[in-house]
Amino acid sequence: MRRAAARIDAATPPQRDRAVDALRALAILGVVLGHWLVTALVADGGTLRAASPLGPMPWLAPVSWMFQTLAVFFMVGGHVATRSLASARARGGTYGAWLRTRLARLFVPVAAVLAVWTVAAVGLLLGGASFVTVHTVVKLALSPLWFLLVFAVLTAATPLLVRLNPLWPLAVVLHVDLVRFGLGGPSWLGWVNVLAGWLVPYTVGAAWTRGELERPRAGRLLLVGGAVGTALLVGWAGYPASMVGVPGAAVSNLNPPTLAAVTFGLAQCGLALLLRDRLRRAMRRPVAWAAVALVNLSAMTVFLWHQTAMMATTATGLFAGRLPGLHTVPDGLEWVAARLLWLPVFTLALGVCWAAFHACERGPRGPRRSEGRRSRVIRVHHRSGRTESKAAPNA
Repeated sequence: MRRAAARIDAATPPQRDRAVDALRALAILGVVLGHWLVTALVADGGTLRAASPLGPMPWLAPVSWMFQTLAVFFMVGGHVATRSLASARARGGTYGAWLRTRLARLFVPVAAVLAVWTVAAVGLLLGGASFVTVHTVVKLALSPLWFLLVFAVLTAATPLLVRLNPLWPLAVVLHVDLVRFGLGGPSWLGWVNVLAGWLVPYTVGAAWTRGELERPRAGRLLLVGGAVGTALLVGWAGYPASMVGVPGAAVSNLNPPTLAAVTFGLAQCGLALLLRDRLRRAMRRPVAWAAVALVNLSAMTVFLWHQTAMMATTATGLFAGRLPGLHTVPDGLEWVAARLLWLPVFTLALGVCWAAFHACERGPRGPRRSEGRRSRVIRVHHRSGRTESKAAPNA
């Protein structure tokens, strides 16, 4: 393993910013662990329904602060997309070709998810499962797709966002919340924040590309300003403390995003920017860098299938009866302790999904796939039969 890690490290171009890959990997793993820890499927007779430990145990809200890392992912996405677009233009490439390549990386793996869950939903209904059960599991399995749709829209709009100051979309979120919560405006207005809210960290990533966030002062300003703003909104303005949705709650910070979710995301982005140098030093270790590279290689597979892995484990466990931490109501510390013991099983199930569907993420191989255009560590097969890992610059 150490020899393989050393080969990956040696094949990585020196100009590659490994902190970008490390932040992306941390963001993906944060989302996965967050879903596994705060999402429960409770067996209620012959029906499965969704529940969350954050409802009966609101003091667990800090868990959502640790694992709701979508803002970091959008920031990294904005940074990588703006760099990639500039690189493509410098090579003489067109916007259309660049966009097709970016969107293919997002949506080609989605086809497998949709196909599997279409068959699964029909099979469950024909097998006598209740509509509530089918609706619950399909909604959880396909919930990651909303992120891809928003990310695709922002990616397509990247040429318009290269110079956009993050304060503009932040002002939109502020005014939407003022109308919704302060003036009693319609609740549907909040859906404007689905784009405006995630546009804030995306444009922070664009500012990173422009070189405006290189000084530690920028990271400290985002961290402190975002944290103070979030504390004021939660403590005095009545926003929920949880940064993820809680079933049955009157207001969700995430669905759609609120001002509190956006300020919290800015604090996360500030922390991420402050950690860049430490991550770069950590990524000089071949084993650490190889692990991050492998997570980035499988980012879409992990993101799209982690909910399926959890639900497959839950469904299989039903054959043994109601198991603690898997089918029981998440209303006490016993459930939390039991759920932690299930995490390795979820990981194993995700590994099975990875083995089955990772080929969809890799896409077609061959001379048409230009190595220099990839943003991930890729595998190059030499005529001699030896396999070497090679990394291209972040793009």
